Amino acid sequence: MPDTPPPPAPMLLTSRQAAAALNVCEKSLWQLRRDGFLATVHLGRAVRFDPRDLAAFIERAKSGAPLEARA
Repeated sequence: MPDTPPPPAPMLLTSRQAAAALNVCEKSLWQLRRDGFLATVHLGRAVRFDPRDLAAFIERAKSGAPLEARA
């Protein structure tokens, strides 16, 4: 039986997935979004998070500099 490749990673994450990726509760995730630290993607009524934005947020937080809201 040939090895099947793993499924591709999702391009966009739900709030539950994004919160789990950051190891925070969904309320904290929405606070970060409301305060301008995280961007969202709107698809109709659905709100999603780009994993690249989560990675960028983590890198900014690791830099030791005070976090600033996105422009």
